Amino acid sequence: MFCLVGFLSFGQQNETSKRTNEAVFSIRGSVYEKSSHTPYRDVEILVNGGKYTRTNFDGTFNVMAKIGDELIISHKDFETIYYTIKSNERITIEVIDSKQSGLRSKLKGDFKRFNQMIDSADAYLKKDAEKSIKFIGNALNVDINTEQSAEAYELLGDIYRHWKQFDLAISAYKISLQNAKTSSAQLKLAKSYLDNDDFTTSLSTYKTMDQKSLPNYDRVVWFEGVGDAYVKIKDYTKAITAYEDGLEVANKHLIAPKVTDLNSKIAQVYSIQGQTNKAKSYFSNSLKLAEKENKKRAVEEQVKVAEFNSDNADYESEIVLRKLAIEGIKDIENDSVISNESPITSQKQNYKIGNAYLLSNDLTKAIPYLEKSREEAGEKGDLDVKLDATRKLSEVNARLGNTEKTIAYNDEYKDVVDELYAKKIQKISQAARFSRNIAEQQNRITSLESDRALSKSTYELTQERNKSQQLIIYSLIGGLVLLLITGFLMFKYIKQQRLANNLLALKSLRSQMNPHFIFNALNSVNTFIATNDERTANKYLSDFSQLMRAVLENSEEDFIPLKKEIELLNLYTKLEHFRFQDKFDYAIDVDETIDVEEFQIPPMLLQPYIENAVWHGLRYKKDKGHLHIHIQPKSKDEITITISDDGIGRERSKTLKTDHQKKQNSKGMTNIKKRVAILNEMYKDKVDVTIADFQELEDAGTKVVVTLKKD
Repeated sequence: MFCLVGFLSFGQQNETSKRTNEAVFSIRGSVYEKSSHTPYRDVEILVNGGKYTRTNFDGTFNVMAKIGDELIISHKDFETIYYTIKSNERITIEVIDSKQSGLRSKLKGDFKRFNQMIDSADAYLKKDAEKSIKFIGNALNVDINTEQSAEAYELLGDIYRHWKQFDLAISAYKISLQNAKTSSAQLKLAKSYLDNDDFTTSLSTYKTMDQKSLPNYDRVVWFEGVGDAYVKIKDYTKAITAYEDGLEVANKHLIAPKVTDLNSKIAQVYSIQGQTNKAKSYFSNSLKLAEKENKKRAVEEQVKVAEFNSDNADYESEIVLRKLAIEGIKDIENDSVISNESPITSQKQNYKIGNAYLLSNDLTKAIPYLEKSREEAGEKGDLDVKLDATRKLSEVNARLGNTEKTIAYNDEYKDVVDELYAKKIQKISQAARFSRNIAEQQNRITSLESDRALSKSTYELTQERNKSQQLIIYSLIGGLVLLLITGFLMFKYIKQQRLANNLLALKSLRSQMNPHFIFNALNSVNTFIATNDERTANKYLSDFSQLMRAVLENSEEDFIPLKKEIELLNLYTKLEHFRFQDKFDYAIDVDETIDVEEFQIPPMLLQPYIENAVWHGLRYKKDKGHLHIHIQPKSKDEITITISDDGIGRERSKTLKTDHQKKQNSKGMTNIKKRVAILNEMYKDKVDVTIADFQELEDAGTKVVVTLKKD
């Protein structure tokens, strides 16, 4: 019997997880080039369920999908990418080897900063309104296009709508639509009018949209919004028609959450009209459907149907549903906190159960639930529910003739009234302060928008003046001689600029290598300290400081004598061997015929290859491995430096990496490739590097061959 219960419980958990995964989310994402972080425009995004969209000018996209759906990302400039949705969080697709990265690189900084600000605003949307709005202001302060401005203002509207500042939300959505007309912003604008009690404008806003051209999910939202507006103006017949049309689309395209919502809303309208049997039928559907989604949605629907039963004096059914809801609430509270404002708190449900027993004249059963409600409300600081529960307990005990308890609850009721009054005053003060802070942030955004409009006008005026001046200047400038001189000067300038850029790039790459190398080496020191091996750590640190001095001395040089590089390798390999003595032995062999003073080599060129051999090859080897560094002549003016190991090899090393490690490129290896490319451009192919596996066998190892030419 125990095994059967466990099996059923496991099955229910799997079913709950499955239902959660079936929920449809609005997935926001971006497509960038990995190396330069520049955005891709007009990338095709196809969901395996049939949804389709394209990325905007800034590389962003928005598409409806659910967990488990596969995104197919395709563009003429890169190979097709397949991405499986794991959550409703924002996703970033990084692309390698773009053909147009140079053209887009000018826009990289602004696009990257804008998206960082938008992501931060989205992250704080439900936590801190002021901070979220501030990030929107920072995003709008970047040099952005109209599509980005539309995205920022739509998110600003979402923030205001969440914090119930509906008038500000309406203004934000209007500005968003002025920049770019999107169905999502239009639907949100209509919903904000509804939330702001402007039902007629809400309905007219919905009707200005062409619902037939909307994506399937948005069509359902449109029908639902129209139905909500008709309910508010008490045109229940049209409301039911709109809900039923939306339900038809949701059923056809398997939009499960909306099927549940629309069944529930149709039931509520029938309940308002007094058509109890029809309402019961639709509530029965919504209850069953909600159970297939997730625990929270099931509890919400149980509470709605319980309210319906209460209105129709079916207290027995009401009590059953509220007891089921309390069990569900316990499960929800294991993973998240339910705010006191929510209708599905356990204190509210216990109070409602007690009230239902009271209305059924079962006073003895009412008391435990009212006391439980009062106790929970007190623990959670829900003074409204505590006040109601205390008042009911006083009434019940008065009817039962329990004078002492009646007096005690009356006294407590007065205390709660005083406490609630003080809390209300505090809330009013907090609300006023919140409104002031929101107004300050909004004023800042309004000022930014005004400055942007003024700057745009000034820019356009300047452009017109420049065009006139250019016509005059270009009419005076001409002639073949001037063109030849200009071409010569441009050629000379580009050549000098390229050399300056290469030197700057080399300096930048060298500056990146040092902290990268220091970080890896200090990790070793940290390991010895963490294991309380202070003596070993001191010895290691002494050798490391000697190596660090040598590295820093050579950090400004493009090339150093091979002799110095060999000394550095000896010291570095000694340090690595010191840490992993049980993992490998090593040898450095230099052919006697080579004059190591005659050859020049970029500093720290070989160290990352040795580091990779130790950390990704030999470290994972079961038996003790070998690292061999062999320097030998290739020709009169060339030598080869071979770094070979008998570690596990590159392919097996990849399989041992974590998901996080797979996403990360080796900074040392990437920098070396860039340095070699720049140096070869400047010094005519002075250095050549090849990397290969010995063979496809286990523990085959890796061989790196560096060919170095004499000056």
